[in-house]
Amino acid sequence: MEKISRFLETTYGGMILMAVMIFIVGIIAIRIILFVAKRLLLKSKLDRALHAFVLMALKIVLWVTLIIIILSSLNVPTVPLVTLLGAAGAAIALALRDSLANVAAGLIILFSKPILKGEIIEIEEKSMLGVVDAIDLMATHLHSFDNKKITVPNSMIINSVVLNYSREGKRRVDCVAAVSYDADLERTKQLLRETVLSCPEVLASEDIIVGVNSLAESAVVLDVKAWCRTEDYFVVKYYLEENIKRNLDDAGIEIPYNKVDVNIKNYKA
Repeated sequence: MEKISRFLETTYGGMILMAVMIFIVGIIAIRIILFVAKRLLLKSKLDRALHAFVLMALKIVLWVTLIIIILSSLNVPTVPLVTLLGAAGAAIALALRDSLANVAAGLIILFSKPILKGEIIEIEEKSMLGVVDAIDLMATHLHSFDNKKITVPNSMIINSVVLNYSREGKRRVDCVAAVSYDADLERTKQLLRETVLSCPEVLASEDIIVGVNSLAESAVVLDVKAWCRTEDYFVVKYYLEENIKRNLDDAGIEIPYNKVDVNIKNYKA
């Protein structure tokens, strides 16, 4: 065994044979490690979009480590190689800083989960509203309610105020009703409350708010606020807007609107 070991360590042919053996064992070890890592990722709670990134990063690290070990077995100096790899990594990072910023933001989104697939979100600064279709490392993909595809760089989401309309189980629907100053205020409020309660999707167990918001120039403006399940928001919104108008008309309560009086005078020549 000592002769074999001395042969492998001192002769050129022995070093090549040692490098080949390390290469074969290394390939087997890499495959085993990647297989185990894949199984562990499938059992973990990490987002599926992260799996490919983690496996690719692990694969690159394992292959670089294997190459350095093989070069060391051939008595090739590895310090310059490590320095070169570091310099190359820094140059690549500088050239791809915007892309890497998106990747870092993507990792933050996937780990912290401020948004999830299927949720309705709005990016406030950009006035983008849509449903999340997918989140990858570079961008988040949405579709708008009129079915336009929206691709948003992840760094924009991290650096913006994002409104998530789907995360909570219930939402408040806010409407306003403007009535004439001549209207009976208590009767109007009672009618608005009855309109809210007539909607099947409204959560009657939650507080219903009907009150005067402001005294405008030509109308009394009332707030109408009710709660519903998040998925019923638009059903309740449209129901209230339509039926408030219809019920006020049926009750003879005037909804003011701007009027213009035009007087035509005949002048004799």
